[in-house]
Amino acid sequence: MKYNCLKFIILFAFLSICTSCKSSNIDNENLTSAPVPLGDPFIMLYNDIYYAYGTSAENGIEVFTSTDLKSWKRPEGTNQGLALHKDDVWADRWFWAPEVYYVKGKFYMYYSADEHLCVATSDSPLGPFKQSVQKPMIEDEKCIDNSLFIDDNGKPYLFFVRFNDGNNIWVAELTDDLLNIKTETMHKCINVSQPWEEVWPRVNEGPFTIKHNGKYYLTYSANSYESPFYGIGCATASDLMGEWKKYDWNPLLQKPGDLVGTGHGAIFKDKYGVMRLVFHAHWDKTTIHPRAMYITTVRFEDKNGEDVLSIDKNYITPTLTVKN
Repeated sequence: MKYNCLKFIILFAFLSICTSCKSSNIDNENLTSAPVPLGDPFIMLYNDIYYAYGTSAENGIEVFTSTDLKSWKRPEGTNQGLALHKDDVWADRWFWAPEVYYVKGKFYMYYSADEHLCVATSDSPLGPFKQSVQKPMIEDEKCIDNSLFIDDNGKPYLFFVRFNDGNNIWVAELTDDLLNIKTETMHKCINVSQPWEEVWPRVNEGPFTIKHNGKYYLTYSANSYESPFYGIGCATASDLMGEWKKYDWNPLLQKPGDLVGTGHGAIFKDKYGVMRLVFHAHWDKTTIHPRAMYITTVRFEDKNGEDVLSIDKNYITPTLTVKN
């Protein structure tokens, strides 16, 4: 038992270091294009431009732009290519898993830094994202992977990962300004509970939630992101603060095509209203970092009279223009 605990501690420390590794060294290669080097990717469509954010840089959060989801570039006018720089926010390391939302005239970036939940705001999707009060959303507890969900009645919630009994997913109400967690409302959603999730260690993370025909659908990732068997599952609920039930046929996406380590997905709609899923995978079958961004489609299918979320195993490989 002690040996297993020690293994978990060692792996978790290694993951923390590796996840923060800078992945922009592909600029030095003699290439005209390469996969987009983002882990934990998120895409926002705003004014007909797609903005991609993710885990990659040491000093903050990078941003890339595209008009077609296929070809991406580093936009001009950002601070070292960063939408968020560590000088403008709390913490100075481990900037992970950002998500950006446009709400009532302002852009909100939810992300984790130094293994704490954070939120920063900006007047532009390119940033600079800043914190007027530089502190995490929960000061006395480490958490990661925060994801905003606003219900039909306008009430905001935050899904996130807590480190109790491995990584598991919780939800809580937010204050109306979207900046603070109502900690008294924290509710556990899911933890490791299915055989496919038990490759090692105990991980349910990367939550993302949508609502369809009155039901909530929570996608999540399981197993270590280092593992080739990292994959995406889905759980549903009729009440955000109620019981969540995982699909019996999970995982919905694991090792599609030639990819391994596929996970931490986020759903968005493209310019044509098609539901898409952006996710990351290992750089190749033998190299984890830098992780690369991929995009596929999701849909709802009828299964015995129930709308079931389905993820297409076919995917596109977005490319980043690289200067020689």
